[in-house]
Amino acid sequence: MKTYNKHLIHLLFPPRCPFCDRVMFTSIFLPPEMVCDSCSRLPEYVREPVCKKCGKPLDDERQEYCYDCIHQRRAFIQGKALWVYQGAVRESISRFKYNGRQEYAKYYAGELLRVHGEWIRRQRIDALVPIPLSRQRMRQRGFNQAELIARELSVQSKIPEYGKLLVRVRDTRAQKELNDEERKNNLKKAFKTMSNKVQLYHILLIDDIYTTGSTMNEAAEELKCAGAKEVYCLSVSIGRSYQEE
Repeated sequence: MKTYNKHLIHLLFPPRCPFCDRVMFTSIFLPPEMVCDSCSRLPEYVREPVCKKCGKPLDDERQEYCYDCIHQRRAFIQGKALWVYQGAVRESISRFKYNGRQEYAKYYAGELLRVHGEWIRRQRIDALVPIPLSRQRMRQRGFNQAELIARELSVQSKIPEYGKLLVRVRDTRAQKELNDEERKNNLKKAFKTMSNKVQLYHILLIDDIYTTGSTMNEAAEELKCAGAKEVYCLSVSIGRSYQEE
């Protein structure tokens, strides 16, 4: 009966393809499709070689680390990402964040788990923590895109999601407006844990886009200062170089 009800909901409120945004054909007798057949080939999945620290695609297979991870100390153990942030992926995430396509989160989470589920299990992740928005951006947007993804990932993986553990206490400037040095300073002390003692051992930070890693790094630093043992990162998309975060 529960499966029947889910299919009925999809029939009444059909999902949209996260890449072309067209309404998907659905049937009460068949599992709902999440993406068009033609669109499933649009996103570029992250492939080796990648940075051993953050998971960013590398141009040279002889490299082990990207430029940012060579020149910056990382508070997180390792990071992974699903797609390269370009083309159809960039457009999809833009609609997700700014056009209210919150339903995309379910597909993003499913693909993250399909591709990186084994890696998540190997790290013994016991908590999913989304990167928080400032109060001002939360009011403007109405939702936190990272929290939606983390919540869907929690449902599908059965790993608890702690959406209120980390808060953003400073309304920082958009990272895309800044140079490398300004990006590092922009996020200093921007996050704070809501608990003085974080009794979680293996935390996975969740975000939609990873570029230089400044955001993930500052969040991981705050969690470790509060007592977290190990922090990992997972993002839906990742840039090759200096791209919008």
